[in-house]
Amino acid sequence: MRRFNQYLAFQRAHRLALDVYEATDDFPRTEQFGLTSQLRRAALSIPTNIAEGAGRTTQADFARFLGIACGSASETEYLLLFSRDRGYLADEVSTRLADDAIRVRQILYRLAERLRSGTD
Repeated sequence: MRRFNQYLAFQRAHRLALDVYEATDDFPRTEQFGLTSQLRRAALSIPTNIAEGAGRTTQADFARFLGIACGSASETEYLLLFSRDRGYLADEVSTRLADDAIRVRQILYRLAERLRSGTD
């Protein structure tokens, strides 16, 4: 049995999700059910898919969920860019969070490769 919270990918993704929630606290109320919700769901989907994948019985299943988490990290990165361009996030906050999303995606990709090769 895998413990999802021991993976660096999960730890980083969890931190990113918390940071995205905090960063979106001041988004306009008109975006509450739009961009705010979508960005939060995308960020939260990353650690959620890691946790769900870790609970699967095969390495191939776990790797598939890591791939889904990678997609959510890309979605998060774009939504942060969009939020910056709409003026909802300061450049430095958007850049920091987008860089974190990129790092998470890189860690996920390496972990998925290790799983596919049978080295994890």
